[in-house]
Amino acid sequence: MATPAGDRGSEPATGARAHAGRLVGNIASVVRGKDEQIGLVVAALVCQGHVLLEDVPGTAKTVLARAIAQSIGGATVTRIQCTPDLQPADVTGLSVYDQKTRDFEFRPGPVFANVVLVDEVNRAMPKTQSALLEAMAERQVTVDGVTRPLPSPFFVIATENPIEQEGTFPLPEAQLDRFTLRTSLGYPAREDEAQIVREQRHGHPLGRLEPVVSADEIRALQRAVEDVYVDDLVLDWLVDLVRATRSVEGVATGASVRGSLALERVARARALLRERDYVTPEDVEALFMPVLGHRILLTTTFLAEIRGLGREAALERIRDRSFQLAPRPEPDWHEHERTRASLGPAAS
Repeated sequence: MATPAGDRGSEPATGARAHAGRLVGNIASVVRGKDEQIGLVVAALVCQGHVLLEDVPGTAKTVLARAIAQSIGGATVTRIQCTPDLQPADVTGLSVYDQKTRDFEFRPGPVFANVVLVDEVNRAMPKTQSALLEAMAERQVTVDGVTRPLPSPFFVIATENPIEQEGTFPLPEAQLDRFTLRTSLGYPAREDEAQIVREQRHGHPLGRLEPVVSADEIRALQRAVEDVYVDDLVLDWLVDLVRATRSVEGVATGASVRGSLALERVARARALLRERDYVTPEDVEALFMPVLGHRILLTTTFLAEIRGLGREAALERIRDRSFQLAPRPEPDWHEHERTRASLGPAAS
């Protein structure tokens, strides 16, 4: 598998990696022991995606979202607390009649921000959930026939509690597909939990968190992701892997083309955060569950078979079966040596 050498170490890429390092480190100073999950969420941010955090209460979902927002200087931040009586206009905004001008004036809703925290998204009614679809997919909002662009960067980080079903409305597949990835934080390790308790004796660390990157630097990061190299060997395998989810046993509906696009983009962002300018198969393997897991619908028969294991264990089986249908690519080194020999000394 070839890797590009011309761009390696270039000033824009080096600067972008420095921005990413400061951002991840600043968030990790508040959200202890969750470096992998922080990396996933930041990868979604820098590839212009959105994140769904699904976990039980008290696992720092909201803290993570606020830490990201506070780490970006000059960014506008809003929070939407979802409840059953929340209306679409409460999210997108609405036109209000101004008696002085005798005309309607648009008042933007909380979705018009750089970082939008949608807390307990599954508590909102389906019509309110759908108000986020256009914003997340097209970065614009249409109200009263007028389309208005959203600010850049625009990042939605939504949370939901999977264990409470009273008064909740499960997200439809169309909206789940708009989230670039879904992940959970889980409980911290014992040492991290003790450190969290110590740090909050005199107030929450969020109160002392300062911005470490600007909105312009986030945009520079997003541009840098576009220059990360993906070899055709890895790209073809990535597509085959997504296509395998559509035919593997136990799956009713596999990941769509949006899944292929998301997997490739997040893989490039992950490579950048790990100070590489090229994607490796390990990037794709690590991202299969968070990027594709929520896009896969399982058959009722398969769910009945693994009823005692839970959805995560079921998806792990689907992942293993998908990798069997689309094995990880291995370069043909014999063919490579034959090519070098045919080219002569110039190939060296």
